[in-house]
Amino acid sequence: MLTLTYLGQRSLYRIAEFFRHWYVKSVRIYSNFIIDMLQALDRHFAWKVTARFLFHPLYGDYTITGYVLGFIFRFFRLIIASVVYAVVFVFAVFCYLVWIAIPPYLLLRPFLGYL
Repeated sequence: MLTLTYLGQRSLYRIAEFFRHWYVKSVRIYSNFIIDMLQALDRHFAWKVTARFLFHPLYGDYTITGYVLGFIFRFFRLIIASVVYAVVFVFAVFCYLVWIAIPPYLLLRPFLGYL
């Protein structure tokens, strides 16, 4: 009887540990990965720096052409960077939602048939 109690406790512990690892630890690991990826993208696009210098002339050309071209190039760079950041973020959220849905799907699959 003592052996069955021990095995039952260990089984429940391992199941709880699996779900803690799958949901809690994976959030930390995945969020750190996504933040690192966004930081790497920011080193390329420099969104904050580009926004700060949006109304400054391009390459120190203080003529009207420098101001106009500087604004146009920086504005489109901000738009492109924002779209890239949004696509990466939405894709990351979608991937994580799929990750979260795997255990319930596998647990419910025998009851729902083969979907």
